[in-house]
Amino acid sequence: MFLALAAAVVSAGQTFTCTPTHVYDGDGPVWCAEGPHLRIGGIAAREMDGTCRSNQPCPAATAIEARDAMVQLFGGPRGTIETGHVIVAGPRLVCQSVGSAGGSRTAAWCRFPSGADLSCAMIKTGTVLRWDHYWKGPACK
Repeated sequence: MFLALAAAVVSAGQTFTCTPTHVYDGDGPVWCAEGPHLRIGGIAAREMDGTCRSNQPCPAATAIEARDAMVQLFGGPRGTIETGHVIVAGPRLVCQSVGSAGGSRTAAWCRFPSGADLSCAMIKTGTVLRWDHYWKGPACK
């Protein structure tokens, strides 16, 4: 059985790197090789049980569609583990912490090596929605 260790939350305002190793759903958590577990900033995806929380936007796409879109942004699946996480070997992201997203998750805005914003890339897939209450990101092109 695979057991994930609790991740430390990166303090708000800190810049850190994240090389994605596992993806659970379309807005996180994304597990980083460097330790943090990310909640992607400013977006909302369906929960894995298909529901949406009453206080957040509810996209039409399923949770699986959103998760798989993120997995594709990270180069495709490499397998799965018992928790339902998909194994990836993503590019090294540069992230800016917004602080705790509850539990051991760090809310963060992340950029690909190309400079493209991860939250904007996920919105472009059509599987997640911008969450205006938390949006502090760039204007997506």
